[in-house]
Amino acid sequence: MVVLNKIYTRTGDKGTTALSNGARVEKDSVRVGSYGSVDEVNATLGLAQLHAADDMAVALSRVQNDLFDLGADLATPDPDKDAEAPYPRLRIVAAQVERLEREIDAMNASLKPLRSFILPGGSALASYLHLSRTVCRRAEREAVTLAREETVNPEAVRYLNRLSDWLFVAARAANQGGEGDVLWVPGANR
Repeated sequence: MVVLNKIYTRTGDKGTTALSNGARVEKDSVRVGSYGSVDEVNATLGLAQLHAADDMAVALSRVQNDLFDLGADLATPDPDKDAEAPYPRLRIVAAQVERLEREIDAMNASLKPLRSFILPGGSALASYLHLSRTVCRRAEREAVTLAREETVNPEAVRYLNRLSDWLFVAARAANQGGEGDVLWVPGANR
């Protein structure tokens, strides 16, 4: 459990922040950018949550919790070098990715097959899920960049990749089972 007794510490006033192992890094480092983008995905899901009901609301809440785990995962440089940590390090695991895959398959089974690309939009929930999807894609790109430079849990990158797919299918499901999808019409405005 994290205890936040004080919100401001003044330790970041000169442009650095602490990683989970206590190491200080620049706030514009690739690692901080990576988990910062994950935080942005989570914030956009909070907006989507305002329009969700029932099973979708439960699923979004679970994904938001996963994203906090993912942020903690990305904030941990190399757990093998951090054996003296005061608490166990959170890691995204294959089971979380596999759960997303099962849910994608279940949602997609009730949707009409796509015959065109779709535009982000339709219902408010679908629009926010599409926004979350695009922010998730950015977070994935940043995690891939980080993985080229430093040690990153490969399941974290897989999770982001699968989550963007999950968000796409969830947006379609939010549009009345795909009935309200806004189809792209190539060259329509020439």
